[in-house]
Amino acid sequence: MASSRIRRVVSLVPSLTEAVAASAPGLLVGATDWCTHPADLAVTRVGGTKNPDTAAVAALAPDLVVANEEENRPADLATLRDLGLEVWVTRVRSLPEAFAELHRLLVEGCALPRPAWLDDAEAAWQDLPSEVDARPRRRAVVPVWRRPWMALGRDTFAGDLLARLGVDHVLAGAAERYPRFDPAALGAGVIDLVVLPDEPYRFTATDGPEAFPSVPAALVDGRYLTWYGPSLVAAPEVLGRALAGARRFGAGG
Repeated sequence: MASSRIRRVVSLVPSLTEAVAASAPGLLVGATDWCTHPADLAVTRVGGTKNPDTAAVAALAPDLVVANEEENRPADLATLRDLGLEVWVTRVRSLPEAFAELHRLLVEGCALPRPAWLDDAEAAWQDLPSEVDARPRRRAVVPVWRRPWMALGRDTFAGDLLARLGVDHVLAGAAERYPRFDPAALGAGVIDLVVLPDEPYRFTATDGPEAFPSVPAALVDGRYLTWYGPSLVAAPEVLGRALAGARRFGAGG
């Protein structure tokens, strides 16, 4: 992919929108409604990650559309390709894959210099605080939805991050990547912790912890747990602080 061709990029993945914006903000001409970072991003919005307006994307005449195999539907990506657009699809299920895919997209795909923040992110995860290794490992369930309850299962990026921070999620051996589960079956003795992110479902102090009354809950910022991009620089510190502060929430938080 020649660098002279990449002048206009549409991103259908919030974390990749942030990654491109932090590396070369002038490249982005379109992003989804869910692309909230950077906060001052001023580009054309093209709908959601699961229901992008493919005609609007095509109208922006991008040289490259950035997508992800989990966040975006194959049918939408096929439509974009049928419209003559080049679509770059990332696959990220672990931290090393995230670093490799970010380098591949930004340096090889967009022909940009390797961004300093990517080096900083790799260093942050290589130099984890010594207390991470000193703490006993904890067993957790990590819900991502309720009604029905669903949680992290096998082969997930978020699960890999937590494992590096001393937290093993108990459904990692599930057949599905996001299996359904019964909170009543995962009380004290089975898990030591419940990790509740604020996306895709927005768990809060009064919506989530009450289903696990016998174990402490850690409310975490989903951007630091599930996004792969500049947020990875601060993620070890932010997540580590949230996990260390896990507590039992009473009625009303």
